[in-house]
Amino acid sequence: MKFKGYKRADGRIGVRNYLAVIPSVFCANHVARKIAENVKDAVCLTHQVGCSQVGEDLEQTARTLVNIATHPNIGGVLIVGLGCERFSAQEFYEKVKETKKPVQKVLIQDEGDSLNAISKGTTLLLDLYNQIINSEKEEFDIAELIVGIECGGSDAFSGIAANPSVGAFSDKLISQGGTVIFSEVTELLGAENILKKRCFNEEVEKLLLETIKKTETSLKKATADLSYQNRTDLISKGNYDGGISTVAEKALGNIEKAGKSPINGVLKFAEKVNKKGLFLMDTPGHDAESTTGLVAGGAQIVLFTTGRGTPTGFPVVPVVKITGNSDTYNRMRSNIDINTGEVIEGKRTIIEMGEEIFNFVLKTASGEQTKAEIFGNDELFSVARVLYS
Repeated sequence: MKFKGYKRADGRIGVRNYLAVIPSVFCANHVARKIAENVKDAVCLTHQVGCSQVGEDLEQTARTLVNIATHPNIGGVLIVGLGCERFSAQEFYEKVKETKKPVQKVLIQDEGDSLNAISKGTTLLLDLYNQIINSEKEEFDIAELIVGIECGGSDAFSGIAANPSVGAFSDKLISQGGTVIFSEVTELLGAENILKKRCFNEEVEKLLLETIKKTETSLKKATADLSYQNRTDLISKGNYDGGISTVAEKALGNIEKAGKSPINGVLKFAEKVNKKGLFLMDTPGHDAESTTGLVAGGAQIVLFTTGRGTPTGFPVVPVVKITGNSDTYNRMRSNIDINTGEVIEGKRTIIEMGEEIFNFVLKTASGEQTKAEIFGNDELFSVARVLYS
């Protein structure tokens, strides 16, 4: 099976051809936005990091920003810096340049003020625009696809309709040579004994259990007791209101998205995946932070299951919204792409819905827009911090 995309200089394949403006530090957000507004189809990815960070926290921020900037869905990138940030615009620029991605940079302090930086940045961005505007699509095998799977605002139907349907998709994509990344470690607690049996080898099993244990330890510190285990509302009130009463209950539904394929590895937050198959990424349960990690890891498309409903999207990656609740779908038709509620109603099987998702992903990869793209939703970009206690 084939899809049409863009081959990048580093050999990876993009399913979109965005021109991105990315600040190296939050202080440059406004200038970056103004520059992006001056050039057609440019996308600005603002954030709140890049300053006063050290150690693993700084490393994670740098890895995230670099891996977003070098993402194959981005054809060219302009880096906007202040000039005194902890993660310097020059370092950022050099790391992106190593991948042969078309890249430019502008520093506000070097230009004298914001107005001069906006003028200089607009000129540089226009140059990048001219470099990528005529990029042509080519046909590629579906094995080149990396899909991230995410869920938010789950309900009682998510774990028995939407998530299993995504799992059927995941198994099919992996059988075709593709790659799937699942995430949200806070929502795996209670399902580790099931997941460890699916690990490719003992090394992967050990890393998976260590990753889940680390998250559990952090939650214990945050809640000062074990009450989070029996009350999912302490982590996500939306899940609780949707009919999921415990963290383990949420986990048993959440892991359905990952199908039945072997788990080939465990990735750090925002770490690029460089092998085929199924991988777990160590992300928090926060939808935006988790999705950002998946995209930085290389996902060209994200499947997002939701029982309660959400309009959210990502600035440079198509987000396919899937629900298992027909009432939610009918209320939020302008936001939800696929309704697997027909499984609950006995009209379709999980395998049939997995096939529908598969076909939808193929069309999306070749350029058909998701509803989040049509509406311009871009809320899901947020760099996770490493907190020290």
